Amino acid sequence: MNETVDVKELNERIEKESSFVDMIKMEVGKVIIGQKHLVDSLLIGLLSDGHILLEGVPGLAKTLAINTLSSIVNADFSRIQFTPDLLPADLIGTMIYSQKKEEFQVKKGPVFTNFVLADEINRSPAKVQSALLEAMQERQVTIGEKTYQLPKPFLVMATQNPIEQEGTYPLPEAQVDRFMLKVVVDYPKIEEEKLIVRQNVAKEFPKASAILKPENIMNARNVVKDVYIDEKIERYILDIVFATRFPEKYGLEKFSAMINYGGSPRASINLAMASKAFAFIKRRGYIIPEDVRAVCHDVLRHRIGLSYEAEAENVTSEDIITEILNTIEVP
Repeated sequence: MNETVDVKELNERIEKESSFVDMIKMEVGKVIIGQKHLVDSLLIGLLSDGHILLEGVPGLAKTLAINTLSSIVNADFSRIQFTPDLLPADLIGTMIYSQKKEEFQVKKGPVFTNFVLADEINRSPAKVQSALLEAMQERQVTIGEKTYQLPKPFLVMATQNPIEQEGTYPLPEAQVDRFMLKVVVDYPKIEEEKLIVRQNVAKEFPKASAILKPENIMNARNVVKDVYIDEKIERYILDIVFATRFPEKYGLEKFSAMINYGGSPRASINLAMASKAFAFIKRRGYIIPEDVRAVCHDVLRHRIGLSYEAEAENVTSEDIITEILNTIEVP
């Protein structure tokens, strides 16, 4: 009985605390037309302290989206264009000798900011990606012998272009796994594109206003952690992730030869966190199965290793996730 009272009280508190979500969406909507899924994913990453990998052809407002979000939150933003000749020092900074002071001084790189846009991340070699990896996972950077903490909130949004594979370096599994969500950005609908064209040929391009401070985001993250997750929902999340590892135990024998490896415990953690953030965005104090299903593809699509059999039969990780969701019993 107590629990139901708590959930009711929690629900009211979260409805009050999450009122700024609508304000963010309204401000983003001034600049970005459509792309609702992209905006929701950015909010999920922001509220649950997770990084986002975006895949889509150029020109789908990926850069504009994170730039707009950083101006709404009144946070620092830097864009790093990844190229084959980029060095780790270009990203994290380096030691510079000062003749005046006769000593080495640290010059911090563009990663010391709240929002980092790593543009075309797969264009750089492994040593640069590993430098970014420490920043993403540990929220710190080592320059010389000293370690420096990164500002909070810290969100990496990386983009990769699925078309050109010339001169690209596929991201190592360990790094891909550090991204909470992998979001596939699609073309806008024809009505949306009509508005986009109008907006871009008008005299003035709309701007979003700064309505939040970084502290507001940090406070909201604590509230998101309070979103109630029932034991049945926990079990549902674990069943979904375990079905990617042992499909035969869930009546999905046909996928046994198609999956080299499934989601790690990080997949389960991220699925639970993303579901909490999604419930928060929907202004609810508890998770329902629909929340899990809504974020499942984005959390798992980059965490399933496909075998040659899957590629030969044109089976994608999307197909496997959809089949798992259709098979596993919803609580």
